[in-house]
Amino acid sequence: MEELRQECPLPTDARQEETDERTNLICKLRHKQGTSNLSSATFNVINSIIGSGMIGLPYSLKQAGFPLGIMLLLGVAYITAMISYNIVTGDTLTKVFQRIPGVDQDNFFFGRHVIILCATIIFTLPLSLYQNISKLGKVSFISLILTVIILVVGIIRAITFSGHVSQTENPWVFARPNAIQAIGVMSFAFICHHNSFLIYGSLKEPTLSNWTRVTHVSVSFAVFVSLVFATCGYLTFKGYTEGDIFENYCRNDDLATFGRFCYGITVILTFPLECFVTREVIANMLFSGNLTTFYHIILTIIVVAVATSISLVYDCLGIVLELNGVLSATPLVFILPAACYLKLSEERWSHSDNLLSGLILTIGVLVMVVGFIMTVLHPQECSHGKEMPYCFLGNSSLINSTIPSPQQNHQP
Repeated sequence: MEELRQECPLPTDARQEETDERTNLICKLRHKQGTSNLSSATFNVINSIIGSGMIGLPYSLKQAGFPLGIMLLLGVAYITAMISYNIVTGDTLTKVFQRIPGVDQDNFFFGRHVIILCATIIFTLPLSLYQNISKLGKVSFISLILTVIILVVGIIRAITFSGHVSQTENPWVFARPNAIQAIGVMSFAFICHHNSFLIYGSLKEPTLSNWTRVTHVSVSFAVFVSLVFATCGYLTFKGYTEGDIFENYCRNDDLATFGRFCYGITVILTFPLECFVTREVIANMLFSGNLTTFYHIILTIIVVAVATSISLVYDCLGIVLELNGVLSATPLVFILPAACYLKLSEERWSHSDNLLSGLILTIGVLVMVVGFIMTVLHPQECSHGKEMPYCFLGNSSLINSTIPSPQQNHQP
C-alpha cells in the first residue's frame, strides 16, 4: 500500500489536483487489488487479439494484394465485437457435427441456429457471468493451445492441398483497390484496446513495466500467429479465399473438420472477454460502475441475448468483419488514441510525436470513411454453406483439371 501511495499521491492543493486528473483512472485501477499474474494477463490479451478476426486475415490479403497485405498486417499490428464470434461458432461447429455418420445437412438439431443457442446457453453465458476477468486466465490458456493447433492445421493444408487448387488471375499482384477494406479487417483482428483497462486492473502488481511486458509478449505472439495463418490460408486458396477461411475447406476434409472444431471452441472461450467489456461500459454509463449481483446477472443475460439474436439473423462473416473493422476497430486503433495524445500533449504542434499522431489520426479517419463506403457499395458475396468447385473432383484429377473462376463459384 505504501508503494501505491507513492505512485498515486493525494492532492495537496487545487493546482496539484488539476495536474493529477490525468492519472486518476490509473490510480483507481491500482488501488483495486487484482489477482492475475503476468502469465494469466498475457493469455487474456492474446485471447482478446486472436479471436474471430483471425479467421478473416487470409481474405484481407486477397483484398489488399498479397505483398501489400503482408505490409499492412505488420503495420496495423505495430500500431496496436461480439456478433462475429457467434457467427463463427455457428459456421464452424455446424460442419463439424455434420461429419458425424448419419447426420445430414438438413438435420434441425445440428443446424447453425441450434448450435449457436446451445453454445451460448451451455458455455458462453456461464463464462460471461464471472465478475472478475482474472478468472478467465485458464480459459484463455486453453484457447491459446487450441490456436496453436489450428495454426498447425493451416500449415499442413498449405503444404498438402494448395497444389490441388488451380491458379487464379494475378494472385501475387502487389496491391488491389480493396486495400482499405483489408485494413478494416486487420484492425478488427488486432483490436484489444477495449480490454486493456480491465486486464491491467486485474494484475496483482499493475505497474507500467509489468503491463509493457504483457503487451509486448502478447502482441508479438499474435503477430506471429496471424502472419503465418494469413499467409498459409492465402497460399492455399489464393483468389478463392473467403471471409471465413474454413468455408474454403472441403466438407470431407477430416483434418480441416478438426481445425473447425478447435476454432469453434476457441471462439466460445473468447466471447466472455468481449462480454466483460460491453457489460463494464454499460455499468459505468447507467450504474456508475457499481452492479449488484442481481443486476450483474440481468445485464449479462441481456448483452449475450442481443448479440446472439443478431447472429441468428445474419450469417455472412466477411461483411461483419469489414463493418466491425471500419466502424469499431479503426476508431479504437487509430483515431481515439491519436486524438487523445494530441489533446494531452504539451509539445508544439510541429513536434515529431505530434506530427506522427496527426498522420495516424488522418489515416484512421480516411480508412473509416472510405472503408465504410466501399463496404456498402461493394459488399462481399457470402458463400456460406456452399461447397467449393475443387471439392467435387477426385484427387487424381484435381491437379490437371481446369477449375472455375472464383466469380463463377459464386453463381447460384
